[in-house]
Amino acid sequence: MRGFKTVLKTGALSAVAAIGVLATASSASAYIACNRHQCWHVRTQYTYPATVGIVVHPDSWRWSGRGYRWARDRDDRGYWYRGGWRRF
Repeated sequence: MRGFKTVLKTGALSAVAAIGVLATASSASAYIACNRHQCWHVRTQYTYPATVGIVVHPDSWRWSGRGYRWARDRDDRGYWYRGGWRRF
């Protein structure tokens, strides 16, 4: 009986640990927003003004040979446009 309790405790602890890992992994999701010249990370998939030409990609997206550069990530809501940060 003692062995059965140990197995149950170990199984319960493993399940709790697995749930914690999955919750952490899913909360770390992000997106990559790009305009014609630069890209930056965003936490939320905002609806950007159509006139500024911003495309949002999943975090796993990688560019190849398009001449992009990484812009500084910002915590506030907005976008990079002509070298400056525009809030909205």
